[in-house]
Amino acid sequence: MTKPVSTKQEILKYLLESPEAKAQKIAQTLEISPQAIRRHLKDLEIEGLIEYESVQVGMGRPQYLYRLTKQGKERFPTRYGEFAVSFLDTLSQTIGEEQVFEVLRKQWERKAADYQEHLGQGSIEERLSKLVQLRKEEGYMAEIYPHSANKFILLEHRCAISEVAESYPSVCGNELEMFSAILPDCIVERTHWLNNGEHTCGYLIKTSSK
Repeated sequence: MTKPVSTKQEILKYLLESPEAKAQKIAQTLEISPQAIRRHLKDLEIEGLIEYESVQVGMGRPQYLYRLTKQGKERFPTRYGEFAVSFLDTLSQTIGEEQVFEVLRKQWERKAADYQEHLGQGSIEERLSKLVQLRKEEGYMAEIYPHSANKFILLEHRCAISEVAESYPSVCGNELEMFSAILPDCIVERTHWLNNGEHTCGYLIKTSSK
């Protein structure tokens, strides 16, 4: 029997997908009264799972923006973890760090080929939609948004290999290369990076269409 999702868990999940949000917005989205949502937010803050920032807007009362702490993000397990990091550390000690970097690069080249097969030759919108679905299936919690003419923003609110990326940040560079390889008619630029302390990984994807 599936365990029901608690209101607090729904709030945490919402903040994972929307890195910063006001209490009123969370309440509206989850269809909970503002009074109840503030009680839950206070409890989550006490537990160390969320934090908030006070922002002054005009002459009115300050606005409070809530977001997950690192401890809060850890409530959402990823597929990989300590074993992967330990394995790479052992491999580095055995064959050398440069060879490990080469292994990681080969892995992303292989992954790029697999992605390319799934994406096919459709329009950029179709390919990006398939890419987001693939990333979601791997635990990245990805989204795609139109930015402007011929531009899109790819956001990933959770990194499925965050522990590996912390110890071996070169995999993030490999990921950027992979996106460029599977979207050869686009220019891909990183806009946000979890490893820099930001709340999401983001990429600007610009097509070459006129």
